Amino acid sequence: MSTLFSKVIEGKISSFKIYEDEHTFAFLDIRPVNPGHTLIIPKIEVDYFVDVPDPYYSAVFQTAKKISPAIEAASGCSRIGTAIVGFEVPHFHYHLIPLVEISDLDFSRAKEVSKESLQKMHEKIMAKFDSFPL
Repeated sequence: MSTLFSKVIEGKISSFKIYEDEHTFAFLDIRPVNPGHTLIIPKIEVDYFVDVPDPYYSAVFQTAKKISPAIEAASGCSRIGTAIVGFEVPHFHYHLIPLVEISDLDFSRAKEVSKESLQKMHEKIMAKFDSFPL
């Protein structure tokens, strides 16, 4: 059975893609904790992060290193916080969350935002890629 995230990778569900390579797909979270909240997923369906095989596992973290500077610059945050939670969708996903202070890392604040808000943040992040070579 195809997960929600596999449908995003396949383009069956639209997303605001930030980055894609052979092993990973990164896109804006539709329920961001803070603007610029991005998810990185492996291009294989594995529920629990300890079960993700290499090269997919290491590729997720390499993607995080590549895209975090652009997210940080676009969002104006102090740093990017990360989390692996894994209960919402049975497909391993790594959260990159722009933070100004530690109290910003509060998933209870997450709420769905408009496509227009996502589009504006997507444009800001994508524009910053010119400053940070992948």
